Amino acid sequence: MKIFLINVVIVLVCLVCPTCCVVKSVQFDQQCAGYIKQATDANTVELALERLNMAIDYVEEHDLTEGYTSVMWRTEDENIGFWYENLKACQHELQAGLNGTPLEKTNLLLKIRESLVDNHDGGITLTIPGGISRYPNNLLYGLWGLLSFFGIIGIVLWDLYQGWEY
Repeated sequence: MKIFLINVVIVLVCLVCPTCCVVKSVQFDQQCAGYIKQATDANTVELALERLNMAIDYVEEHDLTEGYTSVMWRTEDENIGFWYENLKACQHELQAGLNGTPLEKTNLLLKIRESLVDNHDGGITLTIPGGISRYPNNLLYGLWGLLSFFGIIGIVLWDLYQGWEY
């Protein structure tokens, strides 16, 4: 019975890691990525600026202004500094375009959309560094996930070796 309880505790600890990752991802989507998406979908410069300001406030409050989300090597698609500067540049362009003509505003909205989204065969996705919702603890989450995986494998192998008797 003691081994069974230890196994249950280990499995529960192992399940906390993916749960935390999902929660962090949902929080980022709700408090930042959602506003960026709305800024790209906005029909007016004022609305786009309002939504982009909300996203940038979140980014600055959570210190997502520099670094890389990668753990082992740096790739430019994980460059948080470039992404943040791009958001700020879009914000400045929207502020400068508030008094433009209707044609200038329409062109500006198209430019902002092109700057903040990527077109793929599978559709349109936001240009956001992968793993940013877990930043700056990406290494911790990676190690936790790896240990959780091996913990579950260890339990299964141990139980197979012991004959699943409790």
